[in-house]
Amino acid sequence: METSVIFVDCPGYTDKRGTARCGLPAVVEDRYTMNSTDGPLVSARIRCPQGHFFNGPLESLTWAEAAQPPNAHDAQAVHLDAMAQRMR
Repeated sequence: METSVIFVDCPGYTDKRGTARCGLPAVVEDRYTMNSTDGPLVSARIRCPQGHFFNGPLESLTWAEAAQPPNAHDAQAVHLDAMAQRMR
């Protein structure tokens, strides 16, 4: 039995426009394998402290490189917007 805890960045959106990501550490609650026509898919169920939860293949639960903010200024703005959303 594996006892280590695995975290991924929460891919949930925090605004109505779909531009600000949650990004809080989401714990992997369960890992499993799904069958597909392309072969087995490693899948997981994750949940973040904000209450977002997702269930599906790991590729769909992680951010693509293109989804990351293009520079540090934009990353800080997204982080501050997410923090403001949590304070409401």
